[in-house]
Amino acid sequence: MIEFKLEGEFIPLIQLLKATGLVQSGGEAQTVVEDGLIKYNGQVDHRKRLKVRVGDVVDFMGQQIKVI
Repeated sequence: MIEFKLEGEFIPLIQLLKATGLVQSGGEAQTVVEDGLIKYNGQVDHRKRLKVRVGDVVDFMGQQIKVI
């Protein structure tokens, strides 16, 4: 599990994927979200501009990101 320390109120999902190194670019992040490869708090989510906040968990390709 990757623990990501949030600075501020939220981080957009696409930025979170880039910041944790799970994707190489914003374009790749948009593609994986559109293709339904992201689970947000246990549910598949297709929102590219999703605001991820403290306590949320994002699953991608067997990796979990917990926002702290």
